[in-house]
This record gives sequence, structure tokens and C-alpha cells, in this order.
Amino acid sequence: MDEIKVAIADDHQIFRKGVILSMRPYSNIKFVMEAENGDDLLNKIPEANPDVILCDLKMPVKDGIDTTKIITKSFPNIRVIILTMYEDERFVGHLMDCGAAGYLLKNTEPSEIRKAITDVMRTGFHLNPFVNKVLIKKNYAKQKFNPSLTSEVVLSEKEKEVLTLVCLEFTAHEIAAKMSISARTVEAIKDRLMERFGVKNSVGLVFHAMKNQLID
Repeated sequence: MDEIKVAIADDHQIFRKGVILSMRPYSNIKFVMEAENGDDLLNKIPEANPDVILCDLKMPVKDGIDTTKIITKSFPNIRVIILTMYEDERFVGHLMDCGAAGYLLKNTEPSEIRKAITDVMRTGFHLNPFVNKVLIKKNYAKQKFNPSLTSEVVLSEKEKEVLTLVCLEFTAHEIAAKMSISARTVEAIKDRLMERFGVKNSVGLVFHAMKNQLID
């Protein structure tokens, strides 16, 4: 994978330096900026132009929640990974709704942080067991319907193939190459599936497919 430019926002300098040091073995990850709060981060983004931001939640001046909302709206190509001490399911669901691409705890191993960075660059999101559990529960809570054994979701072969490859974390361009169709067609199929399933993004597609056993 090409070089990934990463920024980190955390009000503890020692923690920031520790994360940066832990990523040094991975030559494709380059830290281009540090920030000590949300405002500091937002001010530095235009010049540093990071691909991925590791962002703490509890910071002075502007916290990670408000900062994530602004970044995902103003800089949609930048992926935000929350890196926090808060192991609270409510935060996970809310941050993913706000546009965060991943949620990690501060005791995460460096190899997992590296995987999260590369995952969000490849597929737009990073999932781990903690996030999986929260999103599945959240998805179930939203589903208010009377189950019927006669109702069945019928997918075309092309829709099923796209959905399967999305679940395997392939990007739209990679799916297009595998299926010999255009990336625009892939995105159109994904949009159609998201509308049918009532989900907002690829993460929602993955969990709807898993929950309803739509792929083999």
C-alpha cells in the first residue's frame, strides 16, 4: 500500500509520542501532524492534509465528538479513527453515526492500530469485536417488524456478488475489476442495496447481510 499520512489528536503529549513511536516499524505510515485538541486539529488539517486521523474523545476546547462531526462534513475524504479510553457502547454507536470509520481503545496493540489505519484506507471502515457487538445490537434495536417465515430478501446474482465482496472488505474499484463492471455501477448497486435495507453506509450493509444471512 502507498504511504498513508496520519495525524493524531490527543491532549496528552506523552501518549501522542508513544503512538507515533509504536508505528515506526510500519514504513508506509507517516505521521504528518500532532494536535492537542479539536480546534488545534481543525486548524492544522488544511496544511498537513492527512489521510487518516487518530482522535481522542475527551479533549479541552473542542472534544472528539464535535471534531469528528466537523471533519466528516468538511473533509469527507479524511478517515477518522477514534482512539480513546472510553469503553462505552453508547459512544461507539454515536461516533459511527457521526461518520467515524473506526473505534479503538487506548490499550489496543500497535499492530491493531496499524490494521485499522490500512483498513479504513482500503474499505472506508475498520471493524473489531467490540464495534461488531455494538453495531449488531444497535441494528437489532432499530429493526421493529413482525417476522414472517414467508418473507425473503431476493437478490440478483450481481447484487449478491457485490454484497459478498463488500463484506470481504473490497473497495468499489477492486469489486469493479473483479466483476468486469465500472466502479460507478458498483456504487449504484451499493446505493440500491442500502436503500432497500434501510442502512446508511457500507458498515450497515455488512451487518445487515450478516444478520440476515444474505451471503454464503
